[in-house]
Amino acid sequence: MIPIRCFTCGKVIANYWHEYKNRVEEGENAGDVLDDLGFKRYCCRRIFLTHVELVDTLAPYQ
Repeated sequence: MIPIRCFTCGKVIANYWHEYKNRVEEGENAGDVLDDLGFKRYCCRRIFLTHVELVDTLAPYQ
């Protein structure tokens, strides 16, 4: 679950997650994808680059 907004600047970022994830899995460079999506600030970029999907891992333990 990616945050809806950036913690630092408040920009809405969640609606870009699926496109970012798909393009990176296809082999594109993560930095180039973020540039293309319009993420220039470091605070927003760090959320995408460091996000780990834990929902699927933790779901069986509910």
